[in-house]
Amino acid sequence: MIVRDKLTEYLNKLLSPDSIRDYCPNGLQVEGKSQIHKLVTGVTASQALIDKAIAIDADAIFVHHGYFWKGENPCIKGMKKRRLASLLAHDINLYAYHLPLDIHPVLGNNAQLARLLDIQVSGGLDATDPKSVAMRGRLETPLSVSQLSERITRRLARQPLTEANEDKRISTVAWCTGGGQGFIEQAAEQGIDAFITGEVSEQTIHTAREAGIAFFAAGHHATERYGAKAVGEHLAGQLDLQVEFIDIDNPA
Repeated sequence: MIVRDKLTEYLNKLLSPDSIRDYCPNGLQVEGKSQIHKLVTGVTASQALIDKAIAIDADAIFVHHGYFWKGENPCIKGMKKRRLASLLAHDINLYAYHLPLDIHPVLGNNAQLARLLDIQVSGGLDATDPKSVAMRGRLETPLSVSQLSERITRRLARQPLTEANEDKRISTVAWCTGGGQGFIEQAAEQGIDAFITGEVSEQTIHTAREAGIAFFAAGHHATERYGAKAVGEHLAGQLDLQVEFIDIDNPA
C-alpha cells in the first residue's frame, strides 16, 4: 500500500512533467481514494480500461493518454461524463503522463521501442533540444527494408505500413512513437536511412518517396504500449504496490 500523495510525488519526480511543455495536464488528473493497493497501467484511459480496473478492484490507473487536451470541448457530457462518473463512483485515481512518458530516457515510449527493436540510441533528433521528442540511433547490423519490417511485425505484433525502396539498406534510424510522422522531414534532412512512427498522413508518403527515406508506420497504440507497462513494472519493483498492465486492443 502507498498513500496517494506519496505516489503522486514519486511519479512527478520520476517523470518530471514540469520540464516539458505539453498539450494537457500531466500527473494526477482525477483524485480518488487516499490509499492505493492496486494500480492498473494501460495506454489510454478509455471506458474499457476503466471497466477492467473496476472489475479487479484497482485503486488507481496510470496511462499515457488521459484527458483534458488542448482545444477539446471542456463540457463534461457524453463519453467524458461516463468515464469520469465511473472513476468517481469507484473512487479510482487517474494518473496520466503524455510527453513526459514519451521522452523518459529509460522507461519512456521511445526508449522502450528502441529496446524492443534493437536500436542503439545516439540522442535526440533535435540535437539542440535536451527534451527532443523524436530520437535517432543506429542498428547494430544493417537490415534490408523487408528485414526491418519483419522485425517490427514480430516484436510489436503489428505489421507496419511501409513505404521504401526495397533495395535500400538501413543502418541509421530515427523514430517517434504515436503520432510522430511530422518528424520525417527532419530525419530526411539529416540523411537518416529510415523513420519509424505510429501513424501516417497523406503527405508523409510523398515525403518518404521524394526524400528517399524508408518509412514505417507501426500503429499509434502498438508503438506506445511499452512506456506505461515499463513504469508499472518499475513501481512494482520499487514500491509496496500490486501492478497489472491491461492492454486494450486498438488497431489504430
